[in-house]
Formats: sequence, C-alpha cells, structure tokens
Amino acid sequence: MKFQTPVNYDPVLSVRDTQEAIKYIRDTFQREFGKEMGLSRISAPLFVTRKSGLNDNLNGIERPVSFDIQELPEERIEVVQSLAKWKRYALKKYGFKLHEGLYTNMNAIRRDEVLDNLHSVYVDQWDWEKVIAKNERTEETLEATVRTIFKVIKHMEHEVWYKYPEAVCHLADDVFFITSQELEDLYPELSVKEREDAIVKDKKCVFIKQIGWPLKRSKHPHDGRAPDYDDWNLNGDLLFYLPSLDRALEISSMGIRVDEDSIITQCQASHCEGRLTLPYHQMIQKKELPYTIGGGIGQSRLCMLLLNKAHVGEVQASIWPDQMIEECGKHHITLL
Repeated sequence: MKFQTPVNYDPVLSVRDTQEAIKYIRDTFQREFGKEMGLSRISAPLFVTRKSGLNDNLNGIERPVSFDIQELPEERIEVVQSLAKWKRYALKKYGFKLHEGLYTNMNAIRRDEVLDNLHSVYVDQWDWEKVIAKNERTEETLEATVRTIFKVIKHMEHEVWYKYPEAVCHLADDVFFITSQELEDLYPELSVKEREDAIVKDKKCVFIKQIGWPLKRSKHPHDGRAPDYDDWNLNGDLLFYLPSLDRALEISSMGIRVDEDSIITQCQASHCEGRLTLPYHQMIQKKELPYTIGGGIGQSRLCMLLLNKAHVGEVQASIWPDQMIEECGKHHITLL
C-alpha cells in the first residue's frame, strides 16, 4: 500500500453532493465526447476466453481474474483487464466504416494493482476506438485526436464550474507534447514518475509520446506497454496537474494501433513471439482487421480531476486496506 498525504485538504463537497457531481460528470462527458469524436456507444464484455487472445496483457505480469463456467468446462474465462484488443475486433464485427468509431463503458478488476491515491483494484473507463486509413497512421493524426479529447475535457471544466463553482479544478488552456525520450533528456536524474510530475507542474497538461521502447539512458521504457495493441512510435499518455496532491494525474492512455509489421517487431522485441499465433494476432498480420486509433479515459480519474479530489476512493466504491482507510479519515478523505 502507498498513500500520499494531502496538505490541508478540504473536499469542499459533501459525500451526497459528490455522488451527484459524479453522475453529472459521467453523463455529460460521455455524451459530449461521443458527439465530438463521432463515436457510437456499444455494449462490451466483462470477460473473454483466454484462448481468444483478446484480453489485455498490460505489462505482461499482472494476473487476470479467471474462472470456469458450468456450460464450458474446458474453457478458461478471464475478466478483462482492458478492451484494447476487443474494440478493434468489434469494429470489424459490427461493420464500422472509415472514420466511424465506438465507445463503451469498461469495468475491470486488476488484482495485482498497488493501491494508492490514484490506483484501485476496480477500474472504470470509457474505452473508444475509431477506424482510420493506413496513411493516417501518423503523429499528426495522433496529436489532432489528443487535442480533440483535451477540448472536451476543458469544456467539462466549464460545465462543472457552472454547477459546482466552489469545487471545480481549473485546467490548463492547452496541451504540451513531448516524447518519452525528450522527457528523459530533460530530467536525466529523475525517476519516471518524478519526470512526469516535474513536466506537468510546469506545463499543467502534457501528452507524453512514444511509450514502449527502451530509453537511451535508463535502458528501460518510460512505462510498460503490451506489444500487441499500441504502436510504440504512435502512442502516449495524457496527464493533467492535480492541485490536491500537487502531482501529475494520468487521464488517458491511447494510440494508433499496431499494423501487420509493428505487431511482429514489437512482439519479437518483447520476446512474446508465441502470441503471434493467437486468432486476434493472426487477423492483424493477415490485414483482416481495420487500422485504428483508440484508447481509454478514466471515469473515476476524470471525476477526481474536475472535482480536485485527493483519492480515487472518493469517487468510486472499491476495497482498501484498513491502514489506508484510517489514514484517509485523518485527512478528511471519505472513501465510498
């Protein structure tokens, strides 16, 4: 367990007012986001079969929650860790055309998460995916999409200010772009998280590009990325400054997805060549799936940001260690 103690924290809103604000933010954001991005809402699975290869392996070490079911005794069923792969398959299955896309509510359980102010065993986010042309697999496409998402989040600041002026968190006016290598070069002596905090304190909203490949100085990636969904040259994380904790808060991880070449290169670099034989991976190599861009936007984290909360447990119901519950109580943090 990790816990960051907020300084002179005042939650402003009562628990019941916070619950009302959470519903307002979630309802309003998904409506505006879907409209601005041209996305249709669809239903998504809570679990998939292991053999499908559709579950997200995240960093490759997290254990998915798995179980069997009576009617399929030979199958191992896994609770999704994200919908990164499933969404691309769904675009093909449901016949989405060029520049059409989908979004869905994703709920997951990440049993190996290290719990702190920002991380919970329960994950809730808007997962989205959009069909693009192969010649649109560029940094220009990525940055334009990031700016659209930033615009919707910035608009939400004004929406929340109108209803909860005493509680709203005021955001940056623009998003700053930097690659993970440029960030390491800028702060060579700092750890990854210290680098993120430093650049976000300075710029207030930052998109860190190109996450996955080892960096020159540390010889390690800026952050772990599965080799079989994002193209590591065309992806990144969107971070905002969170005043209540005086640190960076990641709101979205997104990217242009692997094509028939980059999936092989990245799986080989990660020593995961065995995945290339799975049905999903074969479809990519055979060009049977559309080229896409997609990502996830944390629902609870967006509520945290817009209401300047100091703990994700203030905006979602989960399970926490007794010690953390006790510490939160000392600092006016009410966990749901």
